Amino acid sequence: MAISWISALKAVPWADVIEATPVLVKGARKLFKRSQEAEAAAEAPQAAPQTLAEALARLQRLEQELAGLSEQQAESAALLQSLAEQNAQLVAAMEQLRQRNQRQALLLFMLLGLALIPAGLMAWMLMR
Repeated sequence: MAISWISALKAVPWADVIEATPVLVKGARKLFKRSQEAEAAAEAPQAAPQTLAEALARLQRLEQELAGLSEQQAESAALLQSLAEQNAQLVAAMEQLRQRNQRQALLLFMLLGLALIPAGLMAWMLMR
């Protein structure tokens, strides 16, 4: 049996989802902004350094960019972990709904069977 969307939405821990949403949105915006800045910086072509001082300055800038990328990667991993945890909660809620739906279907068939017994007996008695 299919699980109705309304019952699926009722089983979602909305308090947890709503509580985590601002953090996720803030993290996603920050991540998007940093990726846009990184793309803009990467697009600017640079000439090869002419002097040792230029080479050292470029090396320092590249090290800073690398540190920024490492930080961005850590933030991305944290954001993905948070999303994965929310997804796991949703999957668990859906599994509970599926099990409840199966129990209700079994109960319905049992009650239907119990209701048909007296009807069958009455029909049998009337046909005699």
